[in-house]
Amino acid sequence: MARIRQLILTTLIATTSLSTAAFDRVSGQPFASRSPVYAQQGMAATSQPLATQVALDILKQGGSAVDAAIAANAVLGLVEPTGCGIGGDLFAIVWDGEQLHGLNASGRSPQSLTLDVFEAQGLESIPSYGPLPVSVPGAVDGWFELHGRFGKLPMTTLLAPAIQYAETGFPVSDLIAYYLDRSADRLGKYPGFKETFMPEGAMPKTGEIFKNPGLAYSYRLLAEQGRDAFYKGEIAERIDRYMAEHGGYLTKADLAAHTSDWVDPVSTNYRGVDVWELPPPGQGIAALQILKMLEGYDLAAMGRESSEYVHTFVEAKKLAFEDRAKYYADPDFAQVPVAQLISDQYNQDRAKLIGPKAAKRLDAGNPALYRGDTIYLTTADSEGNMVSLIQSNYRGMGSGMTPPGLGFVLQDRGELFSLTTGEANSYAPGKRPFHTIIPAFATKDDKPWLSFGVMGGATQPQAHAQIIINLIDFGLNLQEAGDAPRILHTGSSQPTGEQMTDGGVVSLESGFPYLIRRELMAKGHTVQDTLGAYGGYQAILWDEQNQTYIGASESRKDGMAAGY
Repeated sequence: MARIRQLILTTLIATTSLSTAAFDRVSGQPFASRSPVYAQQGMAATSQPLATQVALDILKQGGSAVDAAIAANAVLGLVEPTGCGIGGDLFAIVWDGEQLHGLNASGRSPQSLTLDVFEAQGLESIPSYGPLPVSVPGAVDGWFELHGRFGKLPMTTLLAPAIQYAETGFPVSDLIAYYLDRSADRLGKYPGFKETFMPEGAMPKTGEIFKNPGLAYSYRLLAEQGRDAFYKGEIAERIDRYMAEHGGYLTKADLAAHTSDWVDPVSTNYRGVDVWELPPPGQGIAALQILKMLEGYDLAAMGRESSEYVHTFVEAKKLAFEDRAKYYADPDFAQVPVAQLISDQYNQDRAKLIGPKAAKRLDAGNPALYRGDTIYLTTADSEGNMVSLIQSNYRGMGSGMTPPGLGFVLQDRGELFSLTTGEANSYAPGKRPFHTIIPAFATKDDKPWLSFGVMGGATQPQAHAQIIINLIDFGLNLQEAGDAPRILHTGSSQPTGEQMTDGGVVSLESGFPYLIRRELMAKGHTVQDTLGAYGGYQAILWDEQNQTYIGASESRKDGMAAGY
């Protein structure tokens, strides 16, 4: 009897141990949050479940990946106004089944806003909120450019789900309620904001039903009258009148003059994979610079959870960001040496500056802000088309300037100009500011492999590089590559003019062993914990062998990947 009791006890202990070890699913990774999603006909990954479902509905109706992306983005402008909206800008990379196309749908500064205005007010930097940082919103023109080239369903169909949700309401999630509450005091003083987002006197709480009839009205105008409703018609007139009444400089003429630009994505090869980003004024090529500097190191041998890897990654990031601060700007106003900045030889030479100790100060090479809530989404359809799209107001809900009755906030992207004359990113009328939002793509043997992005200000190029390294060097699957604890370095020099001091700060997400922090401090790094700044990831991978899409989404936010 005693032997039977002992056998039962041993079995229970073994079963309990096995159950505990399996909490991280079948991957064996303690940080794994869920499995990747697999589907053959189509896939969507967005930061909100309602938006993902709408994207799938559009795909099932015969819509293209671009159609699904536009429909999802419209829903996100409603359900996640803390990160995006039609008052902001947009960038996209599209795989059309044969090649990549890049779209820069970012807006320019007002023609009537000159440096004299800032000088007269004694400003050394552009304010974060109010009328001065407002630039032309480019997102709507971006939708219509994408739709005109790759769309299949009418815009009335694409905007119908967002219009319905705006009119009937949607339940606010925990995360969005949190960010809405944080915006209330900061933006509530600007005209039109409370009437739009706080009609009952307070921001909606978790689970409460929120409606935005003004946004439904704007979307209806766009569906029925096209992009000109925004840039030349009623919406433009309302924006013009509102800005004139409240000390702003954005005019109907600025809106009417706006155009998006189709651009060629640029790439670098990392261990057999071509990683693609858009050229400046965005910061995407910083990810390419980081990867090229790290390609000469055996990161797999170092190990993902080693101070050697973290130190090497951070030092490469510092070098890339010094170049970012000096060279990245609107190419219509500055000579940006993109080819040299992402070249093998240049980055191999830069990598020689990485030493065993943390660099306290670095300069940009000679190639002959850490806050910014954003949305990133990616879609794929049954014909092999894939879209990598990112959209933002900057600083979450933007400038606070909210034209009445339209349901959206104007962006404050102009804050990212420098007011120091003579720099690549110095302020000028009609100029695009340096941009933080960047979509990404990767190909293998000239075939699509990965559409991905990580929202979150200056976190983005750091996270782009980490996703690729996690997949290629550390062998993680698509979901694990996003779930894995991230490295974040802050304090580099900025395109707005600030300079790096004392080497900046390294933050490691929970999941890195404490010993690594001690070893990094011994190498001269300043290490501190940072909450909520590690970005938001979505990705779709094309499995060529099995002819299947694989989707992954951000476990730190409300993200959802789904397919059919």
